[in-house]
Amino acid sequence: KWGPGDLERILKDISIAQTMPPEAMLGFDTADDAAVWRIAPNIAGILTIDFLTPIVDEPYDFGRIAAANALSDVFAMGGVPNVALNVVAMDSTLPEYVPRDMLRGGLEKVIEAGAVIMGGHSIDDEEPKYGLCVFGTVAPDALVRNEGAKPGDTLYLTKPLGTGIASAGRKVGILDDAAFSPVVESMAELNRAAGEAMVAAGVHAATDVTGFGLAGHLHEMLSASACAASINWSGVPTFAETVDLARQWCRPARSFSVEDFAQPFLHVPDNQMGEDATAVLCDPQTSGGMLCAIPSEAAATFEEEFAARCGRTPAKIGRVIEGESGHIRVVE
Repeated sequence: KWGPGDLERILKDISIAQTMPPEAMLGFDTADDAAVWRIAPNIAGILTIDFLTPIVDEPYDFGRIAAANALSDVFAMGGVPNVALNVVAMDSTLPEYVPRDMLRGGLEKVIEAGAVIMGGHSIDDEEPKYGLCVFGTVAPDALVRNEGAKPGDTLYLTKPLGTGIASAGRKVGILDDAAFSPVVESMAELNRAAGEAMVAAGVHAATDVTGFGLAGHLHEMLSASACAASINWSGVPTFAETVDLARQWCRPARSFSVEDFAQPFLHVPDNQMGEDATAVLCDPQTSGGMLCAIPSEAAATFEEEFAARCGRTPAKIGRVIEGESGHIRVVE
């Protein structure tokens, strides 16, 4: 079976002969969130695409979540989204309200992000899929990457973990609509506030947390930065039912491949806390929060800037330390 990162590895293998022009600032050869192309000396274009299969039942909510998820890549790089294209696969025998509500949800999030939708592409497919191709802009010297974290940086996470675990619980009927509602709203929330706040605080490195879980995405950041990290389990935010569901082995199938991937670099205590931390940190997220490495002297600025925009304080989950590149140690 393919594991985390395998498709990226295959793409690198078959494209090794490509010659990149000088305008190509970033591509798939790094683990960054999007491709970046220098348009002029003072402006660069950010290009990304992301789409999902339904993680919720309501088409409107699915549209909001898929759009927020796609837009996050631009915010993670310190950019501003400008234009989006719809990417749609839908069974043409479904009632018209399904694609209409889905596209309406996506449009609302694009407008909220300050961008516009200018078309897209659709195909007839039995399994619905929806997302966006997004173009954004950033000043080249203001580009935020997933490399650049430094020992002493404070690590922040801006949304709770557990969307994969909660979705699995919803599918088997353990979570009802009321318990699942906060998870839906979190996934539909834009990472715009986080992106703006981290730029204001002089962030060293950032990425949004999605399918590789917090452990996988933090590992990529640390590996690119030649650093390690210490995570305080007590500071990691989760949804109310996340740990209880994980202890019942209510987890998405992908979480186990992420755990296998993380085993060499994720170090947890050999106790219940270690088991809980492994399950949560390796939970694949849909439209998760921003993971930011903030200079310690700017930590208060980041918290204030984020709270002013979002109405809550970001979670301080640990710090970047010197150590074996890419390794993560979880403590109480």
